Amino acid sequence: MQGLMQDWPLTVDKIIDHARTWHGDREIVTRSVEGPIVRTTYARIHARAKQTSNALLRLGVTLGDRVATLAWCTGKHMEAWYGIMGIGAICHTLNPRLHPQQLAWIVNHAGDRLLFVDLTFLPLIEGILPYCPTLERVIVLTDGEHLPAFAPKGDVPPGFKGVIDFESLIAGEAAECPWGGFDENTAAGLCYTSGTTGDPKGVLYSHRSNFLHTFATLQTDVMGCSATDTVLAVVPMFHANGWGLAFGGPASGAKLVMPGAKLDGASLYELIETEQVTFTAAVPTVWQGLLQYLGQTGAKFTSLKRVLIGGAAVSERTIAAFRDDYGVEVVHAWGMTETSPLGTVSRPTSAILAKSPEEQLRYQLKQGRPPLGIELRVEGEDGTEAPHDGQTFGHLKVRGPFVAAAYFRGEGQILDADGFFDTGDIATLDAEGYMQITDRSKDVIKSGGEWISTIEIENIVLGHPKTALAAVIGRPHPKWDERPLLLIKLKDGETATREEYLAFLDGKIAKWWMPDDVVFVDDIPLGATGKIDKKPLRERFADYVFPAAAAPIAEAAARPATLYAPEAFTDPPAVEAADDEPEPSPFPQADPAAETETVAGIAPEAEFEAQDLPPAEAAAPVVDAAPAESVREPVALAPQWPRKAMTAILAISFLPAALAILGAVGSRAGLFDASFGYGVMTTQWAANVAVLAALATLVGGGLALFVDRRLLQRAMLVSGITLVTLIAIWTLRSSAAAAPAHDVATDWGRPLAFGGAILTERGDAAPVEPDPSLPVGSGRYAGRRVAEVNSETCPGAVPVAVSRPPPEAFEAARNALRSRGAALTVEDPAAGRIEGTATSLGYGVKDDIAVRIQPAATGSRIDIRSLARAPGSDLGRNCRRVTRLVEQLSR
Repeated sequence: MQGLMQDWPLTVDKIIDHARTWHGDREIVTRSVEGPIVRTTYARIHARAKQTSNALLRLGVTLGDRVATLAWCTGKHMEAWYGIMGIGAICHTLNPRLHPQQLAWIVNHAGDRLLFVDLTFLPLIEGILPYCPTLERVIVLTDGEHLPAFAPKGDVPPGFKGVIDFESLIAGEAAECPWGGFDENTAAGLCYTSGTTGDPKGVLYSHRSNFLHTFATLQTDVMGCSATDTVLAVVPMFHANGWGLAFGGPASGAKLVMPGAKLDGASLYELIETEQVTFTAAVPTVWQGLLQYLGQTGAKFTSLKRVLIGGAAVSERTIAAFRDDYGVEVVHAWGMTETSPLGTVSRPTSAILAKSPEEQLRYQLKQGRPPLGIELRVEGEDGTEAPHDGQTFGHLKVRGPFVAAAYFRGEGQILDADGFFDTGDIATLDAEGYMQITDRSKDVIKSGGEWISTIEIENIVLGHPKTALAAVIGRPHPKWDERPLLLIKLKDGETATREEYLAFLDGKIAKWWMPDDVVFVDDIPLGATGKIDKKPLRERFADYVFPAAAAPIAEAAARPATLYAPEAFTDPPAVEAADDEPEPSPFPQADPAAETETVAGIAPEAEFEAQDLPPAEAAAPVVDAAPAESVREPVALAPQWPRKAMTAILAISFLPAALAILGAVGSRAGLFDASFGYGVMTTQWAANVAVLAALATLVGGGLALFVDRRLLQRAMLVSGITLVTLIAIWTLRSSAAAAPAHDVATDWGRPLAFGGAILTERGDAAPVEPDPSLPVGSGRYAGRRVAEVNSETCPGAVPVAVSRPPPEAFEAARNALRSRGAALTVEDPAAGRIEGTATSLGYGVKDDIAVRIQPAATGSRIDIRSLARAPGSDLGRNCRRVTRLVEQLSR
């Protein structure tokens, strides 16, 4: 039996409807991108959002279309936000802090049709627009007076219709538009992860998930915002829905203050005081800037009561400064894009409030307990639930109605058998239910088989008064596998020593957690969401060796010198001067006069004595003197260095080809994979050496023309070799610059799959996807569906219709594959299916091929799919294979 309650779809348009009806005159204050403070109300936001919806409908936007925004927290952004979602389109918030190449990939992967953008980011769009073929219009969130000239850095996509300002777009549109009317599980928003470990992944929020998340944030023990609050929405709306504040504010009736692009300490303090802000939320780096400003100016808060801090662990120093110096409560929270984003909040229970202030602070440093709607657990390496002892590390997993179940456009299974999502965080749970993040799984250090929390060390180091930023990374150790390296960026004007920081850590962490070294750096990079990005730090310190670990290595390196030259560095024995004559030497002594000997011990001519020569046996015949003109000048010997230089240049000209051959031979022999043999040795090393060879060729030509013309023949040989090499490399690079699709099929409506044998050989690193997309780094194709790219770049990949019956078509297809060198693994005439693998002659690159034969009205239909095992461009190899098979089977 079901309940008899009304079915009222939980769609987000109802949130702004509620705000308009019950607190329509409540203010929204924005520091506009143009500069001035702009004041509006929920009723006005509602009306202009309706106008936006009408404009979008006029432009052909329909249910499920993706409309992107690239903007700060502003009133105009809210109007676009609700205008998009109200008609069932998907509001795709773009993060401007991502690399432009990633942004273009995301726009293409999402298939965004329109883009709303702040003036701040217009140059960014000018740069990526040529690589975003799905974009039809760009709407700048300003008026006509402030709209600058738009100058794309390249050819615009064929379907692009131009740029318009927001005010002109909605001018004349009605302030009434039907919203809703669709299922509450309809997609509402799209936000991509920052992609630090691969291509960004799209998290597709539904109306229902956003609505339920809003309910969760309004709980007293979560954000607890009410109609009496003034909320400063520092978190940008492109950062996981702005942590839900753009929904929670209208739902509760709180006054919203939006800072726009200015997030520095002075600008935030000005808004907090002038608007009498009571609650705000942001990442730790923002609050560090604000606290620094307060410390420099001596300013105090007159209204601020609570600060929510998430996105990264907060330090004890930050909590203590807000609490003790300014009387502000810090609420520590954790979440991620996949959790909409709030997952846990550290608010005290009655049991915690009964503890001492020092003990309460210990719980504030933890990320807290889950709100209603989130389940979480910590699992050990064996998959069993870890004990709630606050000590045992494990993998943090979550599930709930606003937790992602899959990634947009498929990224494989992301939930375990119980429906839990693995967050990628390492955490502990204590007896009171407080969760504490100890590390990201990719950042955690495992030393001697035990985990070390980099976050805990970093938080303690941030408590040192000289620290601006701190990061701990693991570096290899010959005995313990990994040990922590502490990287510190000092505050301006500060100096410190390694010993000072190690002494500061002493007693605060376990001895075996103590960093093996401390390095002071000029910069610690922050990622797109304001968190420390450790990937470039690990790359920068990839060759770093700890001093203690380097000692045995240096000792071993010095050992051969000791063995083979034991006295090489000893002082010579002292020699005492003798007063008497030296004893005669037992060895023959050289005559001082003999020192006049020259080369080969021949004495000077003056020292030869006259000798009587024997008489000649016969008189020599008289020889006439040669004519004067026949006497040749002495031969002038040509210098040898040009010939040696030309030999070296000739050797250099052969190097690119030698590298390519070595890459091919090594790949074929299994010494390394083709991605190294071709991707590194040929396209990188050989290409770089080819440039060197070209420069050397110019030098060789100069030698032949101006120093020794006998070298002309060699110079021409060098020029020919270099020219052929450059043409070959240019051809390879041109092929690689073409569509990097390595998966070509004649039917993407029902794409061919592969059987177990081939899937086993491909492994997890080379999955077969039913609807793949091209990765970041694919130029103007990045993020687009391979099916679309195939239709543009491989027009010959079409189904084959033949008049022969299926058995004959099967035999023809099998013979065609064999004739092209494919090793067949599946031959199933009954199912009309053939599978096999082709191996390239040069580098031994493997491609998997599937063929499907089906009965058709006039005979048979044959479909083909050819898929490389290596990622990236296949230089058109699979397209050529499929096209030639289509041609061969069509005959």
